This record gives sequence, structure tokens and C-alpha cells, in this order.
Amino acid sequence: MSIVYATREDVMRAADSKETARNAGQIDRSLEAASRAIDALCHRTFYPHVATKSFDWPNSQHAAPWRLWLDANELISVTAVSSGGTAISTADVLLEPNEYGPPYNRLELNLGSSAAFGGGDTHQRDITITGLYGYRNDETSAGVTAEVLDASETGLDVDGTTSATVGVGSLLRIDDERMTVTGRSMLDTGQNLGGDLDAKASTVTVAVASAAGFAVDETILIDAERMLIVDIAGTNLIVKRGWNGSVLAAHTTGADVYAPRTLTVTRGVLGTTAAAHNTASTVYRWDPPSLIQTLAVAEVLNLLGLEQAGYAVALKTGEAGSERTRDVRGIAALRTQVYNAYGRMVRLRGV
Repeated sequence: MSIVYATREDVMRAADSKETARNAGQIDRSLEAASRAIDALCHRTFYPHVATKSFDWPNSQHAAPWRLWLDANELISVTAVSSGGTAISTADVLLEPNEYGPPYNRLELNLGSSAAFGGGDTHQRDITITGLYGYRNDETSAGVTAEVLDASETGLDVDGTTSATVGVGSLLRIDDERMTVTGRSMLDTGQNLGGDLDAKASTVTVAVASAAGFAVDETILIDAERMLIVDIAGTNLIVKRGWNGSVLAAHTTGADVYAPRTLTVTRGVLGTTAAAHNTASTVYRWDPPSLIQTLAVAEVLNLLGLEQAGYAVALKTGEAGSERTRDVRGIAALRTQVYNAYGRMVRLRGV
């Protein structure tokens, strides 16, 4: 799975559907298609990635010799700049426009310094910039690791907060490493059911020895029934029974309580390097702009609906007010809203 702008769980909640191996694959495929369509619509990528990129010296294009337009290579921050192999101090580099960036669409040299471009034999690929590229690096603290992680493991055990706030498709950062979540599986929480539960939807109190490790919105599994934690009171978890298509059932005292706290991850993505991490290392979740996330979910729901209909959705005479027409207009309006808010104006050059 590449970098996506919503999670599988976001789509399932919006569609009010239970997860199966079949629809999980459909959703993941549609999320990738929707996210890349959003990139194309807005002429930019939103996720942060570390990279070293080379650019032609701008003076060969009769532009200001101290200014480099980045075009689609927008910067969030810069760590190193060189020209013709000669390092330029980042203190002499200005990222613009500074009144509201990032993202920064051009790099300028401080005219009060001695820094200059054009240090190579030719203008081609004279300038090299290492930095964090993308739209913005907006992150949320999403819990901690529950184990020591070496540089090669792909199963990451996390706490209840991470379990509740991270889904398949989330982009995470631990220390300097970024990783993507490609799956989740159940892990024994070490807690046991403190009292019998009958098979009634109205029985919503799950007693445990300690609720400290759990979080609201986390899913738990007791025997074969999934439950959603909606509140926590003392050592009691207040839940919704029969969650995610599971079947209400009776459970006896002492039953193990599981939660989806083992994340399957792809390590060292977006220019970072897989490394070892300690127990209780903070897990950060990258958050796309909310409107981008909303459009990603809408595009996936639209794609799933089209696929289910065999893409046979051509409008006929007299259908101007139909439900399908309103759906089409709704997603078209959302695309326009996203483009107006986040679309990058493409620069045109005369040749």
C-alpha cells in the first residue's frame, strides 16, 4: 500500500460496513486510486518525504540568479543545500513565501550573504537540496510502543491509545523513522473479564482489573465478539456490543480480552531508514488536511458504488433530479472545494 489520505477504518465507518477480507482489499485498492487522483487534482503531494533532489541553476533561464522555483517539489524544511558540490549554509537560505508556509514553493539566497548558485561547470543539476518535501508535516501524538522494536521487525505492538487512533493506511513516525500501517491483528491485553456477560445488547459494562491501558474508540475482542469502547468508568469499559458485524454472545468471568494492538507496518518509508526503537517510544500519526481526508473517503465510496453497479451509471433523460444525480453533483462540488482550497497553480514558462 502506498501513502493514502484516509484509512480503511475511516471508509468502513462512513459506509457502516463490517470488515471482511474481500471488502478490505477493495477499500485498500480504492484508497490508493483516490489518493493519487487527489494528487493529480491538486498538482501536489501532501505527505512528507525526505529526499535529495537536483535542480538546474536558474540563471540559465534568465531568472533571478539567487532564486530557485521549486514547482511541484514543495519544501516543508531544508537540511542541506549545495551548488556545484560546494555546500551553502542553510543560514543563508530563505524559504518562501515565509508569511504562510510551509509549503514553500521557492528557495532564495540571502542577498546580504556571500552565498551564490552556479558553482558547477554547467547549469545542469547545479543545485542540490536535501530536505523534507511535501505540503505540511502535521502530526498527532498517537500513543506509545509496547515493546522494543529492532530494525527489521514488521509487527509493532502498541498501547490502547494507538490502537484506537491508528488504522490501516496510517502514516506513522517513531523517532526519525516513518512507517505505514498495512494491517492490524489482535493482541492479548493481559486483562481478563471481571464478571459474566449475557448475550444482550443492553449489557454494556465490561469489568476488568485495570482500565488504564484501554482507550475510548478502541475495539476489544472477547471470545468471538467484538465490542467498541465508548466510555471508561473506573475499572469498567462501557461498550457497544456485537461491533463490526460480530455476533452477540455470552461470556464467562476470566475470559481473555484482546485488542488490535499489533500493527503490521512497512518500515523506513518516504526516505527514512529503519532503526531500533525503545519501549514507550512516542508514536506520531501524520494527519492530512481534513478536507483532503474527507474527499478521499468520498472518492472511495463513489468508486465502490460504481464497481458494485458495474460502472453502469449513465444518466438518462428525465433523471436530472434523481438520487444518483445528486450524488454526482455532491462529489463534484467537494472536488471543486478541495481544488479551490489546495490546488497548486501551475507555473507556465515561455520558451
